[in-house]
Amino acid sequence: MVAAASVVVAVGAVTGMLSGLDEGRGADTARPQATRTPRLDVRPAPPVPSPAPVSPSVTAPASAEPSARPRPRTSPTRRAAPAPARLYRHPDSQVLDWVRAHPSDPRTEVIASRIADQPAAVWFTDPAPDTVGARVRAVTAAAAAQGRVPVVVAYAIPGRDCGGASEGGAPDLAAYDEWIDRFAAGLGSGEVVVILEPDAIAQSDCLSAADRAARFAALARAGRVLKAADPRARVYHDAGHSGWRDAARQAALLRQAGAADPASSDGVFSNVSNFHRTADEIVYDRQVLDALGGPASLGAVIDTSRNGNGAPPDGAWCDPAGRKLGHAPTLRTGEARIDAYLWVKLPGESDGCQGTPGTFAPAYAYDLAR
Repeated sequence: MVAAASVVVAVGAVTGMLSGLDEGRGADTARPQATRTPRLDVRPAPPVPSPAPVSPSVTAPASAEPSARPRPRTSPTRRAAPAPARLYRHPDSQVLDWVRAHPSDPRTEVIASRIADQPAAVWFTDPAPDTVGARVRAVTAAAAAQGRVPVVVAYAIPGRDCGGASEGGAPDLAAYDEWIDRFAAGLGSGEVVVILEPDAIAQSDCLSAADRAARFAALARAGRVLKAADPRARVYHDAGHSGWRDAARQAALLRQAGAADPASSDGVFSNVSNFHRTADEIVYDRQVLDALGGPASLGAVIDTSRNGNGAPPDGAWCDPAGRKLGHAPTLRTGEARIDAYLWVKLPGESDGCQGTPGTFAPAYAYDLAR
């Protein structure tokens, strides 16, 4: 049963071109669409932070000498706790391009306020190692300058998409190791969320046992390299989604890829480019984490970009009708072991049915947002 589409698009950064993709996943296999010619595009935006909790602090007045008349007590003061981190919205994206070019379109206000103003992930899919570090750095540095947290997606594993429409990636694992080294060098020292290789674990059945083991070893190494390069990086591994594989089986695969090791992982991600309801993903992700083992600090992030109405009952995956945006991106979910709701899929970019794969489809975006 196929449940979603995977599409590669291009992402622009200050220092060069970077590929951004809409990755797909299926219940048994993902069915992405063809990669198109890279173009300037990226997708993050600012989430509205939850109010910061405050803690009362009573200040007692100090007096060197007693006074003839009593001094009034100082009122309790409230010291604000540090503001919660906010996600970063990249200023270049196809949806922003469309909004700027169509100020009079009756759909523009809805698309602008509900999609363009939200933060979403920046995908890196070009396997060439020479420029990836600078391209990652352009995103992380811009986010750091705003005091916000970027979400970046590494998507260059060899054999990507098992030869499907988003096939490609590095030519071999040695080249992938070099690519990851360069990617990691661009992270900087700030907080960043890394979505490591969508489908690389959940969609690994197409590989031989030896190739699967080699891929998992490369993913474990990638996690270690990323976290060593930036101790504040939060690296999440591929858990598929609640409609794909049994949680215990997925956890066994994740363990082989280093996802239970805090030196390589902060947990798992699920539902990328899919439609399964957040409540179902929360249950599934907790089951995966319980079966995975590892420290209790491991958590999960969920792609909520278009899961507001849940998955289509017929299993449709290509721009299915009747879907809508899900929970707004946030790093404060209020749910135990659920670290974030993210828009990893770029809402409004077509899976290939309402437009060319990877391109912005305003009618589809409007249907999701209205």
